Amino acid sequence: MMKSKLCDLLGITYPVFQGGMAWISDGKLAAAVSNGGGLGIIAAGNAPGDYVREQICIAKSLTPKPFGVNIMLLSPFADEVAQVVKEEKVAVVTTGAGNPTKYMAMWKEAGIRVIPVVPSVSMAKLVTRLGADAVIAEGGESGGHIGELTTMVLVPQVCDATDLPVIAAGGIADGRGMAASFMLGACGVQLGTRFLVAEECGIHPNYKQKILKANDLATITTGKRLGHPVRALKTPFSREMFQAEYSSISDEELEEMGVGKLMLAAREGDLQKGSFLAGQVAGMVHKEQPAAEIIRELCEEAQSVLEGASQWVK
Repeated sequence: MMKSKLCDLLGITYPVFQGGMAWISDGKLAAAVSNGGGLGIIAAGNAPGDYVREQICIAKSLTPKPFGVNIMLLSPFADEVAQVVKEEKVAVVTTGAGNPTKYMAMWKEAGIRVIPVVPSVSMAKLVTRLGADAVIAEGGESGGHIGELTTMVLVPQVCDATDLPVIAAGGIADGRGMAASFMLGACGVQLGTRFLVAEECGIHPNYKQKILKANDLATITTGKRLGHPVRALKTPFSREMFQAEYSSISDEELEEMGVGKLMLAAREGDLQKGSFLAGQVAGMVHKEQPAAEIIRELCEEAQSVLEGASQWVK
């Protein structure tokens, strides 16, 4: 069995996180991942506190195991959701798209493990000083909002900059990626795109099919002009967004173009107007399977790769 210090810290069987994907990572998916031995994570996204509380209750009804909530700090409901997770005493909070400083003390007092997503060494150092329990170093290969650095470059530098456990994210879809993450200094991994095709993931079938049919060049990045780039599959919408970014359209109009498009993809499967967020590893995802099977397969592959490393270097 593959185990690291992250497992002891959080009370999980395998050092595998499921990414917090807005309007996708709900209570059902999070519970399935946690029941499979990993850490399931509910995504708050731009949802209000009532929605997040409802998903937490669903997860609690489906699993006795630890799970987390991801809070996007740019959300207008961030304050509300931060309070909800404190009241519900979730095991773990992960944060993204901002600085969690204002909430750290409240969550720590409630006994919640705080694990921010960091796109840089400076942010890793900051949250370390603030008392974070671990960090997720997420490279730009991932889907959704992304940073500048790749996982291969970011993870070892974050590991050098903090004594906290580091979870690698971005560009990981199989055991080879997991084994490589350990070699870079991480003690766990976070996957998003691979879990999009988990049987328990409730996205529209069109979304799953687009992931399963993707190739190595299937994604595109938009939003760099706005300062918050986003990676998604190439579709009529994402191509239109990309072209608009280099036109005379105002930033406000460009921003408005993307509003609600993820929900159109996740809930309605709109192939023309939807934004199908996915990482560069979409081309490595070939089958739909239960979340527990994904985790087991991932860890078995990683174990095999690590045990066979001597065949490459004598």
